[in-house]
Amino acid sequence: MPDTPPDTLVHYAVADEVATITLDSPHNRNALSAQLVTELGDCLERAEADPAAKVVLLRAEGTVFCSGADLSEASAAGSEDAPRAIVRLQRLVVASSKPVVLRLQGAVRAGGIGLVAAADVVVAAEEATFALTEVKLGLAPAVISLTVLPRLTSRAAAYTFLTGETFTAAEAERMGLVTRAVAADALDAEVARVCASLATGAAQGLRETKALLARDLLERIDRLGDDVAAQSARLFGSEEARQAMQAFLTRKRG
Repeated sequence: MPDTPPDTLVHYAVADEVATITLDSPHNRNALSAQLVTELGDCLERAEADPAAKVVLLRAEGTVFCSGADLSEASAAGSEDAPRAIVRLQRLVVASSKPVVLRLQGAVRAGGIGLVAAADVVVAAEEATFALTEVKLGLAPAVISLTVLPRLTSRAAAYTFLTGETFTAAEAERMGLVTRAVAADALDAEVARVCASLATGAAQGLRETKALLARDLLERIDRLGDDVAAQSARLFGSEEARQAMQAFLTRKRG
């Protein structure tokens, strides 16, 4: 059972050599609020240090995996703290010495797609949908481009980044963003199978193989992280983006 207090937005539990990290922030559709980002980072570090865990599973409660940035916070922000925190989250996932599996049960938008791209294995329900909606708000998927661009073909990246259109799990699989799309009623069984298969690996084998796989992506994050964090802060602090985010929040409340 999770051993976290009731006001916690991210839960941690270990069983059968799998550390399960669960996003549980229903009030904002698991948006990347400051609290959730902090707690998720803490849980990722905990999993890395946990001798009982050989595999990390990232999942979410509700029908939405992650709705992206918490615009109610972002619309009032202009510093680089928030984008730097997202850079750090992606780096924690990529740099983990343990394979990170992501269970995608529903919609994921904007910043949440950075977590999807950072994971090693992504199993998605066929009903899951994706959209890089930043362009609609006068923004760009700057910070998550660190992990998303290396996963996608250049044509897929150009289309999804520039249009902001919604695409399906099957399309995401073809693009390289998702490992496998399965029927919703087969999602848990497939996730369990993948985690169990990974857990059969020797700890040293998993650690060294993960380092090989992550090397280029880590170099990219470390080389470009400061630049994209600065770009993101500049865009979120711009008047055009502020107006667009306020209009979006107004429509949502209405």
